[in-house]
Amino acid sequence: MRVVHFLNQFFAGLGGEEKANIPVQVLEGAVGPGRALQQAIGAASGGDGHEVIATIAVGDNYFSEQNATSVAAVREALERLKPDAVIAGPALNAGRYGLACGHVCAIAQEMNIPAVTGMYPENPGVLEWGKEVYILPTDETPTGLVQDLKDMAGLALKMASGQELGSSEEEGYLPRGIRRSGEREQRGSLRAVAMLSDRIHDRQFKTELPIIAPDRVEPALFTGDLRNATVGLVTTGGLVPKGNPDKMVRGGADRHYAYSIEGLDTMAPDAWECIHRGFFTDITNENPNYILPLNVIRAMEKSGEIGRIHNTVLSVAGVGTAVADSERIGKKMGEELREAGVDVCVMVAT
Repeated sequence: MRVVHFLNQFFAGLGGEEKANIPVQVLEGAVGPGRALQQAIGAASGGDGHEVIATIAVGDNYFSEQNATSVAAVREALERLKPDAVIAGPALNAGRYGLACGHVCAIAQEMNIPAVTGMYPENPGVLEWGKEVYILPTDETPTGLVQDLKDMAGLALKMASGQELGSSEEEGYLPRGIRRSGEREQRGSLRAVAMLSDRIHDRQFKTELPIIAPDRVEPALFTGDLRNATVGLVTTGGLVPKGNPDKMVRGGADRHYAYSIEGLDTMAPDAWECIHRGFFTDITNENPNYILPLNVIRAMEKSGEIGRIHNTVLSVAGVGTAVADSERIGKKMGEELREAGVDVCVMVAT
């Protein structure tokens, strides 16, 4: 089996966020985690000479910002390489990477090439591509990377061999919302009563029809006069005073932080910095107003376009934060802003 591996610039060893804008390129053979993938393919196939023939690499930003160009380049590479399978990532909990991995697998499937990727279940790539491509669940971090690659290799080999895949429960991939006809040992009424009994007695049970609807919060509309409003400022960009005195984590937050901006007209680089782990921070640290545009909003305050700016900014590094923690942090922010008499809030995301 001839396998093509897809990686972002970081895992391909081309650089970090400073290289996130590099275009699609094809590297010979296995690179980075692809070497472990090569070993996994050999182990899964009994050493039958299967190999990673090439690695397609691209910068996270480039793939999202130059999507049409990136898609065309990936398609051209696959047409030329003619692989038997494509393995992307795993992307873990990296959002841009996950979106790219899902898209690359979708391209491969359109070309009738079996494709597999791996992601943390809360990765945005799962929401975007989870019903179209095969995604194996992973941890948030690379701690289980070798095992993830083994699992991906095994599923890819099975798909490439023409074997029919079983259910997500049998094969281990994330459910895609597809139901197939089959037989159970017991009829539905008996299974339903057993499930109800387990639930009543606080025993573990698993529903056969999970309903996982994403929570969507309708933004509150401001109907007052902005010229008389108190405006609150919130950022998920990991903005902290220089030196990060409170030790805000760079990702996977479990709380937010409040910092005074009273008397400040701008976010000066000698006093503020960004510690976010999800993007290249050198540019934002030269001008922290990219993370919180205090200079622009202060000018609006002085011109009378808004009433006044609340003198405390709320900050968190939003990358990799679990949904449950995000909900809790968001509610706490809302309570603090309400108690402070804030009428409308500017939410700055990255």
